[in-house]
Order: sequence, then structure tokens, then C-alpha cells
Amino acid sequence: TGFVESSCHSRTFWIKLNKLLLQGKFFQLEINDPYVGPILLDEKLASRCGYVLTEDVWGNPIFRASVLGCHVANEADELFSLTVNIKVSSYSSMRAAVTYTYPMYCSYSSWASREIVCEENYMEVSVKTDVPAVSNDYTVAWLSALPETQNVAYQLWQLMFVSPSGRKRITVSDAAKLGYSFNNTLSRVYLRAPYHSNESDVSMVSGVNMNMVTSTSMYRQRWLLLLIDTTVSCPVDGVSFTDTSLTWMVPSVIPTLVVQESTFLSKNILMGVDGQVIVNPEEKNYLLEHNKTHIGITIPIGAEGGKLKSSISGGVYGVIYSIDLFLEHTWTDADWQTTKYTVIKSITTPFMPQIPTVINNTLPEERLFNVAFGHFLPDVSLVTITIGNVPFTPREAQHHGFKIYETPFSNRTKGFILEVSFDDPYVLKEYVNRNETKYTLLINYTLSVGPEMTLYYHSAEVECVVADIELPEAVGHCDEENLYLTIPTFGLHHYWNLYLGNKLLNRHVAVTNGYLPATNSTHLILQIPLFAVGVVYEDVSFQKIKARFDVALRKVRTMETLQMFSVSCNFNSSAFIICHPDGTIMVSAQMKTVPAIDMSKTKLRDSSCKPREYNEGHAFFKFHVTTCGTSARFEGDHIIYENEISYEKEILPGQSIWKITRDPDYRVTVLCYYRAKETLVLGAFASDPSTSPPFGSGTMVPRSNIAVHRRIRQALNIVSRVSKDESFVEFYEPNTAILKRPTEPVFLEVELKDKSPLAELYLDNCWVTGSLDFNSTPRWNITVDG
Repeated sequence: TGFVESSCHSRTFWIKLNKLLLQGKFFQLEINDPYVGPILLDEKLASRCGYVLTEDVWGNPIFRASVLGCHVANEADELFSLTVNIKVSSYSSMRAAVTYTYPMYCSYSSWASREIVCEENYMEVSVKTDVPAVSNDYTVAWLSALPETQNVAYQLWQLMFVSPSGRKRITVSDAAKLGYSFNNTLSRVYLRAPYHSNESDVSMVSGVNMNMVTSTSMYRQRWLLLLIDTTVSCPVDGVSFTDTSLTWMVPSVIPTLVVQESTFLSKNILMGVDGQVIVNPEEKNYLLEHNKTHIGITIPIGAEGGKLKSSISGGVYGVIYSIDLFLEHTWTDADWQTTKYTVIKSITTPFMPQIPTVINNTLPEERLFNVAFGHFLPDVSLVTITIGNVPFTPREAQHHGFKIYETPFSNRTKGFILEVSFDDPYVLKEYVNRNETKYTLLINYTLSVGPEMTLYYHSAEVECVVADIELPEAVGHCDEENLYLTIPTFGLHHYWNLYLGNKLLNRHVAVTNGYLPATNSTHLILQIPLFAVGVVYEDVSFQKIKARFDVALRKVRTMETLQMFSVSCNFNSSAFIICHPDGTIMVSAQMKTVPAIDMSKTKLRDSSCKPREYNEGHAFFKFHVTTCGTSARFEGDHIIYENEISYEKEILPGQSIWKITRDPDYRVTVLCYYRAKETLVLGAFASDPSTSPPFGSGTMVPRSNIAVHRRIRQALNIVSRVSKDESFVEFYEPNTAILKRPTEPVFLEVELKDKSPLAELYLDNCWVTGSLDFNSTPRWNITVDG
């Protein structure tokens, strides 16, 4: 059935059980003694009787037994047999166990004079006993030469141990109580000793610690005294590791085993793996070398014959390499004809971290993430893969549309390949730079590691930036009264937004500013009236306006400006007022009087402020809010700057007290509205004009009497004085400069001396200047429009 494999390796019974047939079961071994019956194998029995129960590097149970072990039938030191009971049960209590009886037979006849075996749990030495007889004539002399032997019991084997604490002579039965096993066969005597017993000693030989039991086996008959050296010495370390190999060193010459070192001669050195002799080690990349002091075996990590096993330590993935070695060294020396020295050694490396790597093989042109995760040994499997915080088993991942598969790597390792489309909803997408998308795949792997199936977690983040976004291009045009911008709506509000200055241009802002937004399935069409908020007037002259409207395309997240959309056109306009953010006012006033007036003689409040350009029907003025007699007042959250365009009438000569003119009355009030919070004292604008409605709004209010006939108007007699106090008794002299602090009151008296019943006095505008020239600037208003 393949459950049991057995063989004879030199002088050792060797059994291997198939672990696959023992999965989920429990087993025990019994040694079947033909006289006593079955004896349960335990650790104490194993080391004393020459048994080893262990596992090979693949996890299969291994049983080894010396042919000189307890309960082994021995025929003439050449034929050996041992029967083992293998009990298998589904319960740890071993109830309802099934017993398989397995007899083994081995033959071994090529005994050396001395054979030493260093097993995992015991040391064994066997020595030939075919020594020549000693005659009675020499017995007295022999005994006197060896006083310790005089007390040896007659026809009874005794053992004498020599250790740093002294000499100890005990019987074989007492030695068995201490864990030793001693017996003799037809032609040999053997001693089996545990490691690190009280009678042992540890000494260093050529840098290797050796566990040594120095003993003499003694047997006395009437005519014969046998003294047999049963000293045994075995290495307990000598293993070293690098990142790529392990080395096992054993001393070439062991002084306690070779008394006359000058006569030592190495005859043969063999190495083996898993109980099998390796004839040509170099073919498997093994290195077997020796010199006068050492025999060394070097094995590359991961070499054939051993096993790499995955493991987790402190949350870190790594590997452990194990291999079962043996070394057989045969030598001769003057004291012994031949010594065969065998050491069986199972070696396991320390934990070696092997941090897995994530290899990004993404194919941008295919819009496909391809991520390799490795390298792992075959004993690692994928349990779940979490993408975008959603865990998937491999089957669920395949069903969702992910592609997951294993791929072989070099050195008998493997990796896991994951393929995910850029367009998968679990892929994070971020608009970056000008026209690129950064696709991010967040992965969390959960792996089952090693035969213990320990869970291992590893996270990875894979990014790919692709230039797959086309920036929109705007188209502009104009009609007689409007500017138009047509902008593609793709990506709008997702990748980018439109900004007017620093203000987000949404529907509310557009409507508030007087724009007319319209959309279809692909585009936004923005209609901007010529005199709407946000229009930039690049050039304003007589009856001509060059206007521009700008909208910034900015990234949604970073507010980075990608490009400006602009439309610029020339307009013809006969009458307009433009209030610039820097306080400049430009007015094109139209003549609408009958009879016509000379527009070159129009002026502002400050009569020195004449039109820049004019013709028969229009006059163009350009001035600052702090000049030309411009007044200011607050109204709600606005500051209103006001001036007036008027006409200097021509007075006809005459002696009458009445003033006669043929010119019509012409007055146009110019108003500019600005948000008060966007100005400082004296009209110095502090805010960036792009942070608010870019311009003030203005109106012109005509105050002319448009008549079809000439109008004669009387010049009234009006007198004004400034009183020194509230009593209005004492006044300042006319044309005198009056100095006042800003907090002091001004007592003003204005008197109409005309006695006509048709005349009434209204105080319209009153202001203070810094000089005797009433039209000088700056000026501070006391009353405006009464």
C-alpha cells in the first residue's frame, strides 16, 4: 500500500512511514520482543536501546534502529531481525487502534575492529573481542600492573568511567539505570551512551565541541582478564550558516580515539543524504573537503536532497532549510586495525527572512494593471486578496472580473499574478498634472504559509499615470451687444471647474452677474452682455470699446489654473459708462438737446475736466474718482461716486440784471457703484479686482430741459457765509481760508436774496476743499443732492 518503506543502511534498520496516509490520525510504535512481547517505544527507551524516532525533512515519520539495539535477534553478528508494531488510531487516546506488524531483516558482516555511531540521541561504540588468550603465568603480573582490575567480579562484565570528577566502576545493570546499554555478542562488545550524561565530558577539538565518554569494559575469568577500550566521542555542534549555504565541520583526528596520532591514516570518507551515500557530491553542488584537522560538508541553501519550508516570524515571511546528512570516516592507527566513524546529523537553518516583492508589470497601453507578487515556495497559497477594502477569495475575484493565477519563478519558487482593469470601480482614480490620470490599485494579500498554514499579510500600492484626458478648448464669438463662450462640458465639475477671477463660476454667480448660461449634451454656452460684471475693457475710446471676457479652467482639487478661455471683440457704442476697478471712469455722453449744443464745451464739475474726444453728437470723458470734483457717498454696502457732465452756456451781452442765453440746459449725472468693502479711504482700491465683481456699475442720469424753443433763465442772487460759532453772529471774511479739525463742526449760512415769489432755495451740494479754489481736489462733501 506504500504506507511503510524499509531498508538497511549499513548497520541500521531504516523505516519510513507515509505521512499522507497518517493525516488526521495518531500513531505509536512498539518493539515486538519475541520473549517479552510488545514494548512501547518512548524517548528513554530509544536512547538506551539504539532507536531513533524522528521525521525526515518532508515530514514523514522515520524510525531507525541499530542492529546491536535491544530486542534485535542476532545470528552470528551477520544476520539481524527486528519486528515493529505500528499502531494507528483516529483518537489521541489510541483507542480502536489498528496494528500493523512489520518484521525487518538486515545482514551486515563487514565489521571494522571498532565502529562508532553518533546518532541524534545516543552514541554507540562496538569493538571486536577476538583477542589472544593470556596464560596463567602472566596473570599475577597483569593484575599487579592494573590494580583497578583486582576487584573485578569473576565472570561478570563491569564498566569503569573516567571523567573530570574521577573514576567510577559500576556493573552493567547499574549502568543501565544511568541510561547506558552494554552487552556482548558472539564476537563484539558494545556500549551505548546518552549525550551529556554525568560520566561524560565536553571538550573542544579543532574548534568543535565533542561529547566524550571515556570508559573501559572489563571481564575476568580464571585464566583471562579482558580490558576493552569502549571510549566514544561525538560532535555536538560544528554547524555554521551563511545567507547562501550551510557548513558542517567534524574533526579529522579525535585525540581520545587516536592515542598515537603519528600512526593515524585516513582511509576513506563518505557523505550521504537521507541515509543514501552520495558517490559524486559535486554533481549535486555539494562540497566534501578535508584536511589534517577537519572534514567539511558544505550544502547550498535549497540544494537537492533538503527541503525549503516557508515560515513566519514576527509577521515576516521567510524560509527554513533542512537536510539530513551523514558522514562516514574510516581510518587506521597503531592501536586499532580499523575504525569506522559514522555521524548522522539533521541540520536546520535559522529563520531566513525573504521579504516578498511586488513587481509592477502594468501595461498602460492596455489600461491593465499586471502585478506579480513573489517569490514563494510551493507551500504558500493565496487565501484572500483585498482590493479597495473589499476582500475576495480567488474564486470570487475571478467571478468579479479580476484575473489571478500562479506563475513559476526560478529556484523552484512561484508568484501570484493579479490583473485588474484601470476602469474597474475598485481602482482609485485621481486627475493629476494637466491631462493625466493617476490610477491606484490598493492590494492586501492574505496567504497561508507552510504546513502550519500560518496566515501572512502583505499590502501593496501600485500606481500608473496615463495621459488619457483631453483638455477642453473653448470657442468664442460676439454679436452687437454680447460676448459668447462655448465650452465642452466633459470633465466639468469632475476634473476641473470654471472660475471668474477667484470665484467659482456656477449657475448662481452667472445669473447674478447677468450672464445667460445654456447647456446641451456636450457644451456650455455662456452669453455675457457687454456691460456685465467681469468684462475687461482693453481699449475704450470715442464710440468704440474693445472688450474681453476671461474664464479660468482650474483643477477641482488643487485649484491649479490649467488654461484661460477668452473671447475678445470690438464694439461700437454711442453712449456708455464704464467704472474700472482702479477708480477710472470712462463716459461717452450723447447730445440730445434741441437746439444742439457744442459738445466740446461740455465739462465735469471741475471745469478744467474737458472731454478727451468729441464730435457733433458725443463727448468722451475719462477721469478718476478722486479728480474732477467727483463726490462719494455710502449707500448700504456700496460706495457711490458721482460727477456731472454739464454745458457751459454762452451768455448774451446786455445791461439788464437778467442773464440771457440761447443755449439749452444740459446736465448728465454720472454714478459709479462699488462695493464699500472693496475700497479704502480716498478711493484707493485694496482688493484684487479679480476677487469680486471686477468693475463698478455706472449710470448716467440726464438732467436737461429738452425744448423746441429758447429758454431765458434769471441769474439768482445767493450769498453764503461761515459763522464762527453756533450763534451766527460773527462770520469769517469772504475768500478767507478757514482751518478746521475733522471733528469740529462747520456753521454754514446760505441766503437767497432774490425776492421773486417764484424762487425757492434748495441746498444741493456742499463741500470742503484744501485751497481757495472751490474746484480743487481732493474735496470732502458735506451734503450731496440736498
